[in-house]
Amino acid sequence: MEPYYYVVIKIDGDYAVLKRTDIQSDDTVLVARALLPIETDEGTKLVWQDFQYSVQ
Repeated sequence: MEPYYYVVIKIDGDYAVLKRTDIQSDDTVLVARALLPIETDEGTKLVWQDFQYSVQ
């Protein structure tokens, strides 16, 4: 499975809004912060691979 690249555009309580950066799209994804690395903040670049998120 190939990796997907995201940037955190907004933190809203227990959720984060992510936007894909590896493709041209305006779609966003709402993800529970519990699934993200502890150091995640707005502007953090993430990679999703093997069903987990990590800081890029």
